[in-house]
Amino acid sequence: MTIRIAMWSGPRNISTAMMRSFGGRSDCAVSDEPFYGAFLKTTGQRQPMADDVIASMDCDWQSVAAAMQGPAPGSKPLWYQKHMPHHMAADISIADFPDHRHAFLIRDPQRVVASYAAKRVEVTADDLGYARQLEYVDRTAQHTGQPPVVLDSADILRDPEAHLRALCAALDIPWDAGMLSWESGPRESDGVWASHWYGRVLETTGFGAGEDEAPRLAKSEQAIADQCRDAYTQLSELRIRL
Repeated sequence: MTIRIAMWSGPRNISTAMMRSFGGRSDCAVSDEPFYGAFLKTTGQRQPMADDVIASMDCDWQSVAAAMQGPAPGSKPLWYQKHMPHHMAADISIADFPDHRHAFLIRDPQRVVASYAAKRVEVTADDLGYARQLEYVDRTAQHTGQPPVVLDSADILRDPEAHLRALCAALDIPWDAGMLSWESGPRESDGVWASHWYGRVLETTGFGAGEDEAPRLAKSEQAIADQCRDAYTQLSELRIRL
C-alpha cells in the first residue's frame, strides 16, 4: 500500500529542497506541483514560462487528481507530492485527498515577499497562499480530529535532522538519513519551470544555513506581507516545536 504525502507550501519557501530531501530516500517517489499547469490554464495568469508549463503538463483537474491517487511512480511505497494551495483554483481541493497524509510548510511572509518579488513583476497576497493554507489546515484538523503537521522553514534550516525526524514521526513513516543530503543538479521529476525558479536549489547538496536578519521591503511590498501576517501567525502557533 502506497503512503501518499501531500506537502502544502507557499511559493518561495524551501519546498523544492524538501522535495529533494524526500527524493533522497530510496523508498520515495516525488511529484513537483502537479496542478500548476491546470492552475495557469484556468486562471490565465501570465507567470514566467506559463505557455511551456501548460504544454508540458496534464491540465485537466479531474485527471490530475485521479493520478495523484493512483499508482506511485516506480511503484514506490512512499509518494511525496509537492503542492501549493493557491494553485487549487477549481473544484478540486484538499478534501479530494482524504487518504493522503497532509503536512504544511510555512515561511515568514516578510522573507517570502522579498524572494518572490525578485522573481515576478507583481505579487499579491493571494499569490502567497497563506489564507488557503490556513483553510486547509482547518479542514485537515476537522477530517482527522488531530492537530495538523505544520513546519516552519526557518526551524528546518536551523536544525534539519531534528525537524525532519519529527516530521517523519508525525507522518508515521520511518526516518531515513538520506533526507539530509542529495546530489546537485536537475531531476527528471522537476517541472519544466525549474530553469527559471530553481537556480539556487540545483546547486545545493543539502539544506542551507539558517536565515539571517529579515529583509527590508518597499512600502508596497510591506503592505502585502502585512496582509499575510495574521494567517502566518495562526499557522505558526501550530508548528512543530522542538
